[in-house]
Amino acid sequence: MRSEDRGSGSKGWRLIDTGPLDGPSNMALDEALLTCFDPGSSLPVLRLYGWNPPAFSLGRFQQPNGVIDLERCARAGIPVVRRVTGGGCIFHAEELTYSIVCTPGQISDIVGVKESFRRLCGFLLLAYRRLGLSPYFAVDSPAGPARLGERTALCFAGTEAYDILVAGRKLGGNAQRRTRGIIFQHGSIPLYPALSQARPYLRCAVPAGATSLAEEGFTMAAEVLK
Repeated sequence: MRSEDRGSGSKGWRLIDTGPLDGPSNMALDEALLTCFDPGSSLPVLRLYGWNPPAFSLGRFQQPNGVIDLERCARAGIPVVRRVTGGGCIFHAEELTYSIVCTPGQISDIVGVKESFRRLCGFLLLAYRRLGLSPYFAVDSPAGPARLGERTALCFAGTEAYDILVAGRKLGGNAQRRTRGIIFQHGSIPLYPALSQARPYLRCAVPAGATSLAEEGFTMAAEVLK
């Protein structure tokens, strides 16, 4: 695990790179970062990590019935864990995952949930643009209004206002939780397509509207981030 502070004073951030860990360890670390964060004294945190072995994560209040075949997952050695955030089920395989812990004041005193999503997902837009992609928020889709915010069993089957799209296809997903004056947000950056690997363990339809960096022609970038 690598941890360092970037910057100083109110503009500093703590960067934690834990590398790939198993599902229970990843979720335990995310929960610990949220629980131990002091809104009055802690630096905002950016954690980067991966998943080894691949795992399913369920939203905070989501029940696995009708979504995942738990017995089949157990036989295959695929962990099923629960996130500290809400949302639908995600299969984590070859992806880069991030977690952010901060206060509204540490991101320019943004108060509303939607505004904080736009601000915190902004670094993803910038990163994808630097790779040469043309990403945009779903709410800003050039194709016009879409069905945003519809609750779905699988995260990648639904689209929130500030999910990032590339040519109409969802690239990753993000979820947020607020508690004790703290914002916790995490999300996935899919490096390679993984839904075909997840299909045998799912009890619901697999969506076709998701993509990954490799599918968008950025195999080299996926290898670097892996």
